[in-house]
Amino acid sequence: MKFLKFLILGIIFGIVMAKSEAFSWYRIQEMFRFQAFHMYGIIGTAVILGVLGVFLIKKFNLKDFYGNPITFYPKEKSIVRYLVGGTIFGLGWALSGACPGPMVVNIGYGYLGMIVVFFFAIVGTYLYGYFKDRLPH
Repeated sequence: MKFLKFLILGIIFGIVMAKSEAFSWYRIQEMFRFQAFHMYGIIGTAVILGVLGVFLIKKFNLKDFYGNPITFYPKEKSIVRYLVGGTIFGLGWALSGACPGPMVVNIGYGYLGMIVVFFFAIVGTYLYGYFKDRLPH
């Protein structure tokens, strides 16, 4: 019962991803080939909503689900970290045809090959956790 709200939010997210075709490998391929604006519009909307959300969190000092304050820590401004991280993320996205959110939607749609992608995304997450103290941040 405690995590029901997260399950419902995940289901709504999956429906939005499916209805907007953001999980479609063909749409992602069109984006990387600069053949369609569809995905850029979705990503642009997400960026605008994210900026608006962070603004509202900071302005109204909003708290998380457990009542803890939400804090934003300043990050080191280094172009190398963004280039390396973005390249790794982009290569994974281009090779697999999905970023982390749509992976699960693809599995739900019956594209069982995405289970392999999802598995290695989990492995990559654990590897990052293991090596994060040795990585430049």
